[in-house]
Amino acid sequence: MTFAELANPGIITQPVYEPGKPIDQVARELGLDPAGIIKLASNENPFGPSPKAVAAGEQALREANLYPDGGYYAMRQKLVQKWGLGMDQFIIGDGSNEIIELLGHAFLSPGLECVMHRPSFIVYKLVTLMFGATPVEVPLVNMQQDLKSLLAAVTPRTRLIFLGSPSNPVGSANTAAEVAELVRALPPHVILVFDEAYAEYARNAPDLRPMISAGHKIICLRTFSKIYGLASLRIGYGYAAPELIAIVQRARQPFNVNGVAVAAAIAALDDDEFVAKCIRENRAGMTQLEGALKELAIEFVPGCGNFLLAKVGDGARVFGELQQRGIITRPVKPYGLPEWLRITVGTRAQNERLIAALADILPR
Repeated sequence: MTFAELANPGIITQPVYEPGKPIDQVARELGLDPAGIIKLASNENPFGPSPKAVAAGEQALREANLYPDGGYYAMRQKLVQKWGLGMDQFIIGDGSNEIIELLGHAFLSPGLECVMHRPSFIVYKLVTLMFGATPVEVPLVNMQQDLKSLLAAVTPRTRLIFLGSPSNPVGSANTAAEVAELVRALPPHVILVFDEAYAEYARNAPDLRPMISAGHKIICLRTFSKIYGLASLRIGYGYAAPELIAIVQRARQPFNVNGVAVAAAIAALDDDEFVAKCIRENRAGMTQLEGALKELAIEFVPGCGNFLLAKVGDGARVFGELQQRGIITRPVKPYGLPEWLRITVGTRAQNERLIAALADILPR
């Protein structure tokens, strides 16, 4: 028998996540100097990691011979201070991605459904398919997330609704009132998975803690990959009612997050100066990019996170030509948007370089 014949049903047809191209790969493929390449593809923080996180991570490396605290007591204690919730209301993950998968272990199986927008973060769909459940994809309305349509797609088989705000890859966000209306309308057999990966960048991001405390079925997801600049360390967390967290904890592997990442994340939570700087610079960079795209007559979706979506015509061609110039962006054809590119807000100099390249590539 072949390995394919021995594999579990469905794994051979399981879609595979395609990450943005790393700088070293583009340099090898195109014969470019890595030092001259800028990456505006994966919504990473162009200002690097939190300095406090770096110092704490370096110190933690001196104890790399020891296993981390498998219960992540110190990190949960820090999160209690930040959010005012109980110790038993947090779960720590290998990035918030892992928590999405843990939710699949806990709540999904063949015959059940997950509701999400199309397009939305591709991992929602991948995890749904991984556990044999059915993804129910609701189209955007004018590139905005329509929560009434999301609710209308719920059936007795629905277990999870995935909602990112700001959303990925589009970058739009829903108001607190819209999200609260959705939560209040959900039937008791549905859990809202509210993805807050870009919430620190957003203005007036919804705060669902009161609704969690009121008994609504919600889990919120946060990551250290974006505003804190710790994407390489892979760490995130979720918060919800204690009963929900206790169930998801049963699916979590021991020592699922490394000790260096935990130490860095704890320190990053205290780095308010760095976070404020990143928010300030991101908003200035977003204004810079949006103004330039208007001058170039390029349609775009205003970004509420640290990226925006730009309609460039032939997305694959423009992506390729930008790469030849040492600028990596993200084509979103896999999301059903072949005419668009997702562009991370960079430093002022990086944004200027991108704008100049687009002006050279696209017809005026």
